[in-house]
Amino acid sequence: MKKYKKSDLESYTLGTTLTLELLNKKIEYVKRVYIHSKQEHNDAYNKIIKICNDNKIEIIYSDKIINTLSDKENCYVIGVFQKYEMHLTKNTNHVVLVNPSNMGNLGTIIRSSVGFNIHDIAIIRPGVDMFDPKVVRSSMGAIFNINIRYFDSFDDYYKEFNNRNFYPFMLKAKESLQTIKKSDEVFSLIFGNEGAGLPDTFLQVGTPVIIKHTKDIDSLNLDNAVAIALYEFTKNNYDD
Repeated sequence: MKKYKKSDLESYTLGTTLTLELLNKKIEYVKRVYIHSKQEHNDAYNKIIKICNDNKIEIIYSDKIINTLSDKENCYVIGVFQKYEMHLTKNTNHVVLVNPSNMGNLGTIIRSSVGFNIHDIAIIRPGVDMFDPKVVRSSMGAIFNINIRYFDSFDDYYKEFNNRNFYPFMLKAKESLQTIKKSDEVFSLIFGNEGAGLPDTFLQVGTPVIIKHTKDIDSLNLDNAVAIALYEFTKNNYDD
């Protein structure tokens, strides 16, 4: 095993909790599990061993491999899995990310989306690799509860999913998130790159929205903006 590269056919989870989440949610793609000699034989360890034994998944005890793959000293379990394809659901709400470039942001967005019951994310290329271990780690395992699909352009996404309401989030938008009237129909929340945002062409797409804030900052961080938007669009779906 070597450090992860985008061209690899496999990726991996770093840590006991993430590996257990992988085994519970995507066991059909798990190839093997590495365990460090310092791993405590606790409840999580016993669960991993049982799941692997029950499903004939290879367990390899190797301090060297874990030290090679992980930059953190307290990572004692790594789960290796085959990359897999995902498909977006037609009649559900989506988050659309146009050219996201930060792995930590993508992982956090995945976690927030699952937390607000949005289980479909479209990524418009170029965009960060969803299977990079840093994305998997920052998602806290939520990546195994979501569908993600890449598109070469927003037009490609629109051709397939045009029967919905579109809300591009832009600083030049006139409609405010705090006051916009939201439809009960399915929607797509669209966000741009961390640095450049969405191009002006998106002012002609659906209903552009701005999240108003003080003039003390230029803009919100992408993952914060997505979380705020997700909350506003789904808050009436939950009991008090």
